[in-house]
Amino acid sequence: MKVTVRYFAAIREAIGHGAETLQTAAPTLGALRDELIARGGAHAASLARGKAVRMALDQALSDESAALADGAEVAFFPPVTGG
Repeated sequence: MKVTVRYFAAIREAIGHGAETLQTAAPTLGALRDELIARGGAHAASLARGKAVRMALDQALSDESAALADGAEVAFFPPVTGG
């Protein structure tokens, strides 16, 4: 399936671009994150397990078990704090 992946804030800066469209067989957000980590380099460093990363699926905050569908929009971003 084809999905659009968007990166925000420090993740975007580390990866070097804000979005990409890719083919994936990942059934869930967590599996997609693992695919991206497996690329190595900036993807692995920015999305590594143990790092605080928020995810959204079609503009709704989601957890790693959220199912992907063809044409989905996925976003990865660091947690945001305010004060």
